[in-house]
Amino acid sequence: MKKSIIYLLFISLFLTNCKNDCNKLCFTPPEPFQFEIVDAKTGINVFTNNTYESRYIKVVNLKDGSRVDYNFISENNYNVLTINTIGWETEIVNYSIQIDDNEIFTLYVDAEFLSENCCSFSRYNEIKIENAQYNYDKEKGLYTIFIN
Repeated sequence: MKKSIIYLLFISLFLTNCKNDCNKLCFTPPEPFQFEIVDAKTGINVFTNNTYESRYIKVVNLKDGSRVDYNFISENNYNVLTINTIGWETEIVNYSIQIDDNEIFTLYVDAEFLSENCCSFSRYNEIKIENAQYNYDKEKGLYTIFIN
């Protein structure tokens, strides 16, 4: 009995003396990818002016043809496509964003999920939008995609 008490005391002392350099763990979720699709000539959102309906949007993984989850935010004529699934792990994604089975643009992302200095976060090493003209507003985190 004395041996087990001494053993437990030794283990508890050992564990309490382990040094943890992290006072607080932190986690920053990956930034979502937000896209506003506008008419290149007028600059008006193609969902706001009813050129397209959001129910016909598809996001397709070009690697295996599977559908990718997305959200469509339609509030006060904002009408923005949001993809929240990128960057939760180290990955390379190549997606086709389609409306009415027509490809509007492709999205390539090289994402890296990292843990440094007790913090977990995502780093986007490369982001490419192809087959469309676009503008990126860093403050809003919004890609404006121009289509004809």
